Amino acid sequence: MVASDRAVGERDRLSGALQAYERAVFGGDAEGLEAADRDLDAVEADVAIARGRLLHARFLQDRSEPDDTELALIERALELYRRLGDTRAEGEASFWLGTFHQVVRGDEATARPALERAYELSAAAGDDLTLSYAARHLGFAAMTAGDLGAARERFEESVRLRRRIGFLPGLAAGLLALAEVDYAEGREAEATALFDEADSVARDCATDGIVRIIAMVRAELAVS
Repeated sequence: MVASDRAVGERDRLSGALQAYERAVFGGDAEGLEAADRDLDAVEADVAIARGRLLHARFLQDRSEPDDTELALIERALELYRRLGDTRAEGEASFWLGTFHQVVRGDEATARPALERAYELSAAAGDDLTLSYAARHLGFAAMTAGDLGAARERFEESVRLRRRIGFLPGLAAGLLALAEVDYAEGREAEATALFDEADSVARDCATDGIVRIIAMVRAELAVS
């Protein structure tokens, strides 16, 4: 669902909740209250996960002290999506839970089960975007554990998914991860080719932040 469609849907849900209230109070018809509660749960969950993502973006910008508000928002969204039986959204919230523990807290042991759950749920729901994120972060977990072979498999899967759905900024980031694996395994020529492709894709879709990260990593590794 695009952002504008989601906004319309949430306005409809809020309007529906008001109508359910009026029917119950003025018309004596309380049948719609339970459905209205579910609609508001869905709105609350969507807002919580959106606010959690914003806090995560701020953390990535300045690497400030971890804000546990992000964790509380994600956990609330996850609880609500489970209650609603929304498998796709539960998978997305599980991914953000794992990412918080992995990226913000540096706690791979806590992050991994949430990322694996996100992978399972997004695969079942056919949500290739979240699946690509889950695969990517499971790749990072494998790298941290020193298993470059497993990391490569996860990164390659993420890149395949992102090529298929046309998620070009994510594709550039995925190619960068594969380049780092190649470099770590001593395949500098292959790494250089991947760095070049990542840079080209990032420039084509005008993602200046990723372009800068690619340049920074190349400089740190002394890859031409």
